[in-house]
Parts: sequence; C-alpha cells; structure tokens
Amino acid sequence: MPDDVSPAPDRYGAAAHRPAPQHPSPPIPLTPAPDPRNTAIPSPSPFFPGPAAPAAERLRVVVADDNPVVRAGLGVLLSGRADIQVVAEAADGREAYERTLEHRPDVVLLDVRMPGVDGISALPHLVSIAPVLMLTYSRESEIVHEALRLGAGGYLVHGEFTANQLVQAVRDTKDGRANFTVTAADALLAHMRHGTPPQRGPLPEGLGSALATAPVPPPPHTAEPSEGLSQLQPVVGQSSVSGGSVSTPNRQQYGLSSREVEVMDLIASGMSNQQIAATCFISEKTVKNHINRIFTKLHSATRSEAIAHWLGTAPRNPGRQP
Repeated sequence: MPDDVSPAPDRYGAAAHRPAPQHPSPPIPLTPAPDPRNTAIPSPSPFFPGPAAPAAERLRVVVADDNPVVRAGLGVLLSGRADIQVVAEAADGREAYERTLEHRPDVVLLDVRMPGVDGISALPHLVSIAPVLMLTYSRESEIVHEALRLGAGGYLVHGEFTANQLVQAVRDTKDGRANFTVTAADALLAHMRHGTPPQRGPLPEGLGSALATAPVPPPPHTAEPSEGLSQLQPVVGQSSVSGGSVSTPNRQQYGLSSREVEVMDLIASGMSNQQIAATCFISEKTVKNHINRIFTKLHSATRSEAIAHWLGTAPRNPGRQP
C-alpha cells in the first residue's frame, strides 16, 4: 500500500486503529534524587574506614657501652622493633649522662665496666633523669647489689637472655617493672638466705669511685625532686640541728619485726618499693603493707621522716614520742 493512502475504513466507517509502538519505561531509582536545597555534607559511608589514628610514640632508648660492636648490635635489635627507637649511644658514663640529659629517653641501657666514668659511678646521676636497666657482662654479687642500691631498675647479664627477653625487659623498665637474669637473681637470693647484704667494701677494679677524679657535671637546677625520685638516692646520715655527734639509735624501742627491720634497712639504703620487692622476693603490695606498719611504729608520716628516726638524725621534740 502506498505511504500516502489512508487505511481503509472498517465496516462501521471508522478508520482502523493501529496501536502505538511500545517503549520500555526508564527504571525507577532506588534512592530519591538529592534535594538541591539540602547543602549538608553527606556522612561517610560505613563501609569505608575513616582516617587512620596517629601512630603511638616510640619508646626512646640510650645505649651506653664501651664496645662499639655491642652498641651497634643493640641499635639494630632495638630499633628494628616498631615501638622502640635508639636515640643515642655512649661509650662511657660521662657521655651516657650527657646524652641522657640531652635526649631525656624513656630507658637507659647501662654497662658497668667502661673507661673513664664507669656505669656504677654514673648510675646515681642517671636515675634522676630516666629509668636505668643494667646490661653488662659483670656478674659479681657485690656489683649487682650496689647497682640496685643506687637505683637500677633491673640487671641483665649478657649471655643469659634472648633477644625477645631483652626487648621485653626494656619495655618493662619503662613501665616500672624489674627484670633480672639468673646471675642477678642468684645474688638477691643469696642475700635472702644469709639475711644480710654483702659487706660495703670497695668494688672490684675501683668501680663506683671514678667521680672522685672525674666528676659528672650536675644537672641544671630544677624544682625539688618528688618523694619517688628521692627514694632512688642513697641516704647519708647527718648530725642533728644542735651540731652534736649522732649517737647510735636505739632501734629496739620501735618494736619492729625481723622482716620490718629488713625492709626499713633497705628503705634507709635508698631502695624504692619495687627494688625492695625484688630483693625480698615479695610483692610491692606486701612491701607497702610493711611500710605502713613501720610508719605507725616509728610515728612517721613520710619516708624521709622514718629514715631520720631510724638513723637517729631526727631533731629532738620533747612534745612527741620518738
């Protein structure tokens, strides 16, 4: 049929109806279109993480050892851990003090035998700045006791620990937990068995006396240290205010038990609660219980006051019982 010819009418005279072509409708969106009036920033999708949290600060360590091979090995071992960083090295006690004062690390690893200023001589100055973990080949019992008396937070002897144990000891020292290898633990156990610490004589090879000829420079003037810091320093008996000589104190009057006497002697030697616990093989909670009873019997409110009564250096007060 030609394109210009209309369709023939049906029998009722109307043109035949031809249906319109069918086209598929566009799909209905599952979510409504954004309202242009709404200018709020859409919230992030719950299926994608937000910005990463900042990384925790690394534990900063100063390594003091006169052997460069040992220093290099410790640097590689410790800095290879994600949470530890060796910030400085030192070859003797004087340099250890200077690097510690400069960097203010979280932990100092300290050797004992070093030329010039040895580790024992530098130790009292270092513990006033940062926790110190002794890491050494020196295994003599008297050296172990002296290091702990002067404030060391642990004692490790080379050859008696693994790499992982060393790393954990560094972390523990920063958190105030003591670590000892077998030799150091045996020295403490020997003290417990004999009931008295070794005689306070000269240490081997003149250790601890280097400051007599090569003093470590004092730290810059700061506010008076807290009670916890002063516990790490040795206590020296002084004469009373009147200037007379100090007589031997009558300690029987306080009625302390044998364990309390032992704890009080360790307090007077400058040990912290943690060190006393390690020395006596008891918990810190037990140490605190002993100290509370000691304070009551010595009529003391603070550690320094109890030491003064125990050493007989407390000023006389007629209105108060000793």
